[in-house]
Amino acid sequence: MKMNEGVEWALHSCVNLCWLPEQAVPAAKLAAFYNLPAAYLNKQLQALTRAGILSSTPGPKGGFQLARFPEQISVLDIVVAIDGPDEAFRCSEILRDGPGGNATTDYRKTCLISQTMRTAELNWRRELAAATIADIVAKVERTFPATPENTRRWFEGLRT
Repeated sequence: MKMNEGVEWALHSCVNLCWLPEQAVPAAKLAAFYNLPAAYLNKQLQALTRAGILSSTPGPKGGFQLARFPEQISVLDIVVAIDGPDEAFRCSEILRDGPGGNATTDYRKTCLISQTMRTAELNWRRELAAATIADIVAKVERTFPATPENTRRWFEGLRT
């Protein structure tokens, strides 16, 4: 499964917005922080806005802010907002057309490969649903304690 790179960009943007709670940050500024294409990042941020993860304020002093507390935003919320809710593995029931196949069997339920892939995906989604932006922020702050202040200073124009 290949995940849209926008998921990574959106996750990083949400983490950075945690350290900038008092301001709406323009997409161009969020993009500049990582040297990303602003128009493409803006599409990801709009998807997060539609999903209720971010709020958007128009105008010259506008931009994006978290719409919910970081504890209420799971990594899965962001993945689904960017990549959509579809399952990564889709059983096309090729066993139906193979030797001994049966036209009336639902191979999505009986195929052991399909079952294995569904179990893996459920576990993956469960892990992503259990991890929040707040969890990531806390780990960053423990592991790289200067990051929040460096991030704030960069966005204030005092690049470090």
